[in-house]
Amino acid sequence: MAAVGALGRIGKLSSSICRNHRLIFNRSPHRRGIATCIDPAHGLSDEQKEFQKMAFDFAANEMAPHMAEWDQKEIFPVETMRKAAQLGFGGIYVQPDVGGSGLSRLDTSIIFEALSTGCVSTTAYISIHNMCAWMIDTFGNTEQREKFCPILCSMEKFASYCLTEPGSGSDAASLLTSAQRKGDHYILNGSKAFISGGGDTDVYVVMCRTGGKGPKGISCLVVEKGTPGLSFGKKEQKVGWNSQPTRAVIFEDCAVPVTNRLGEEGQGFSIAMRGLNGGRINIASCSLGAAHASVLLAKDHLLVRKQFGETLSNNQFLQFKLAEMATKLVASRLLVREAATALQENRPDAVSLCSMAKLFATDECFNICNQALQMHGGYGYLKDYAVQQFVRDIRVHQILEGTNEVMRMIISRNLLSES
Repeated sequence: MAAVGALGRIGKLSSSICRNHRLIFNRSPHRRGIATCIDPAHGLSDEQKEFQKMAFDFAANEMAPHMAEWDQKEIFPVETMRKAAQLGFGGIYVQPDVGGSGLSRLDTSIIFEALSTGCVSTTAYISIHNMCAWMIDTFGNTEQREKFCPILCSMEKFASYCLTEPGSGSDAASLLTSAQRKGDHYILNGSKAFISGGGDTDVYVVMCRTGGKGPKGISCLVVEKGTPGLSFGKKEQKVGWNSQPTRAVIFEDCAVPVTNRLGEEGQGFSIAMRGLNGGRINIASCSLGAAHASVLLAKDHLLVRKQFGETLSNNQFLQFKLAEMATKLVASRLLVREAATALQENRPDAVSLCSMAKLFATDECFNICNQALQMHGGYGYLKDYAVQQFVRDIRVHQILEGTNEVMRMIISRNLLSES
């Protein structure tokens, strides 16, 4: 329960503004006397406010000062993430008996939103790592849980989620990576594309075909780095998410013990989708953090930037734009938190609400960040200013964990299938 104990130790908040190479980051909305209408602490319990405050503080002190450097130099900040794990952020919704913090989906969303104000890209990877740890915790047997979960929760080892393939993105059930059983091993052949952490991480949660066509032929295997036949493609050059490496993961007669299979044969697609429901909440929460930070950056810029003899804050058009940004931020946050609660409670509407939250929050939060950049004028297009990185980092949120077009399909199918 070390992680839970860490979440209970709340340090003092740091100063409100961090300036590093002219990058401006909000470090503590609580200290700044943030406008109550967008305060992310509204409606939270005292305990939730405490670990939210700790996450904001960690984002301000350990992430925000390095966000630009990690992006520009494409640094995977392993030691910083291990510091986050010491606070319980390596296995937030993993059970405590294997080293997790045992928190709820809502608690998780609150933490990821706060961390993302310091670096979206790094927080997004932490969210994927958490999803993998949860999948092993939830679907693994006692031996698997005890082997993998403690080292993942401490971030001694890092995990990657392997579903997407070069020929199967949105149509995930058509994946081709095969796993033929030979004695006490599966022999994997195929490749996975766009894998976050690929090549740098240690544990790969892989969806592969052990049976016939379609979702019922898919199983889930845990593949460990160093397994013969496992290799990686070149490091991809991306628009954003540059603090986490992305590579293809390649299997060539890769022998994986049968004891590394999660659940039963044919259960893999269900495991993958269960993981993604939470993943959609997590990635939407990362978008919330970026949008929250961008609203504050835009507000500060409007208050100090002068044109035509007065500050931009006196321009009614920009006042109305800022009001719209704040409204969409709060609406997104409320929907994400409702979806997180529904998922925690295993409600019948949980899958649709997760899709709605991912669709609405990632679309609207990108628009918020983009509008914040526009308000900065030419300065917003400079890498000296944080707002452009928030724009670049969250653009991909509308694509991954199921594209927003697929989210619309899930929602509409649910509506049209009701009698």
